[in-house]
Amino acid sequence: MRATPDLRYRSRMENYDVLIVGAGLSGIGAASHLRKRCPGRSFLILEGRERSGGTWDLFRYPGVRSDSDMYTLSYAFRPWKKREAIAAGPAILQYVRDTAAEQGIDCLIRYHHKVLRAGWSSREARWRLDIERDGAPAEPMTCNFLFLCCGYYRYDTGYLPQFEGIGQFGGRVVHPQFWTDDIDWKGKRIVVIGSGATAMTLVPTLAADAAHVTMVQRSPTWVAARPTEDPVARTLRRWLPQRTLHALVRWKQILLGLYFFTLCRRKPERARQLLLAGIHAGLGPQFDVAPHFTPRYNPWEQRLCLLQDGDLFREMRAGRVSVVTDEIERFTPTGLALRKTGEIPADLVVTATGLDLQVFGGIALEVDGLRVDPAQAYSYKGVMFSDIPNFASIFGYSNASWTLKSDLASAYICRLLNTMRKNGSVQCTPRVDDPALGALPWIDFSSGYLQRAQAKFPKQGTHAPWRLQQNYLRDIAVLRFGRVDDGTLEFRGDASFVEKVAA
Repeated sequence: MRATPDLRYRSRMENYDVLIVGAGLSGIGAASHLRKRCPGRSFLILEGRERSGGTWDLFRYPGVRSDSDMYTLSYAFRPWKKREAIAAGPAILQYVRDTAAEQGIDCLIRYHHKVLRAGWSSREARWRLDIERDGAPAEPMTCNFLFLCCGYYRYDTGYLPQFEGIGQFGGRVVHPQFWTDDIDWKGKRIVVIGSGATAMTLVPTLAADAAHVTMVQRSPTWVAARPTEDPVARTLRRWLPQRTLHALVRWKQILLGLYFFTLCRRKPERARQLLLAGIHAGLGPQFDVAPHFTPRYNPWEQRLCLLQDGDLFREMRAGRVSVVTDEIERFTPTGLALRKTGEIPADLVVTATGLDLQVFGGIALEVDGLRVDPAQAYSYKGVMFSDIPNFASIFGYSNASWTLKSDLASAYICRLLNTMRKNGSVQCTPRVDDPALGALPWIDFSSGYLQRAQAKFPKQGTHAPWRLQQNYLRDIAVLRFGRVDDGTLEFRGDASFVEKVAA
């Protein structure tokens, strides 16, 4: 059912209580929470692409899957019913779209609606969104609350270092973000550049049909093998109903994840020993683990990579995959020349070199005519931002499933909207009123893709509510049970406030 525009603005543009930007995992979840928790609120989802699904529709490289288990990546309100705890991309995409259909969200998505700019007016207590549709300006829309669920990386480009001689290479060079159906890798000699989650997924999948796959990494990454089907879920499935099973396994995964992350931070040497023991067991005694699987950094200083059923280890033992740790000197007509190893021949080179990050979906923000610099804003409870009224943006956990945070954040925004309606407010703004508040980087991770973009992202403070929690239990306490009107949010009322500003 299509939301009804405010009649006062019908002659000029459509107006909604809430506009959600992005029809991926977060956007569909946010809309589902709004429909359930804020009945009567009008809302719409604006999606720049032609299809829903976000990441899971964009990424189509072979073997694409989640590196988080589906018991925590799925929505809390809609249990994951399949046996696979580690799911393939198409299955996740179908889950997102089925959720939208089941919740009645699919008819509230406007496709080909790319938001370019958003300007807040305190006089009108609303955002005006400038929108591009199919490459041409479209009629602007307005809303009282703007909710961004569009992720943190650019869809139109990936990160690619400047490789010398790349134009001389006689084969094909592909970035996984732009994989197409015409790419033929069967029987080919393939080099995959990178050691992150994408490379760890691609390499064993390509190896099944390639002549040989070589993973070239500048430095090693911490990895851990996990089974496709959760063994606890497999056992409990015989006796428990689906929803109970999902809840129990979900909490098991949450608590184990928190335990291991805490262990990595407090006792890094113990965590290193546990991970290295798993790597040795997966590769066997004939492989030298030190040069290729022993990173210089401690576990969880960068994101831990998941090997589904130890597939990379299996392909290495079979001789179908090699790992080389070296620096790329240049491309050659027939492959890659490495600084110490020499030349590696290749017919196809896959540059799994990372993402190009952007803030707030690349949308330019203004508040009362003044341009917003995201880098000067503080994150409030990991959801809103200092001095930006009626605005929220989803950013999931870096050490756990994205959806755990997006679910909590969406439910919190619903609590906030209901509080505003109850107290007659039309505007709420997080305000920093603490001269002792220090600034910290947005995310305490050393990953290259995050470090390259750190200067563009908002800051976090040295203490609550400006500290960005990477802890689901703490966020439950703050976002689900904490006070909405906590003295940090500035609420402004309806008619009296608008009249005062107009005067």
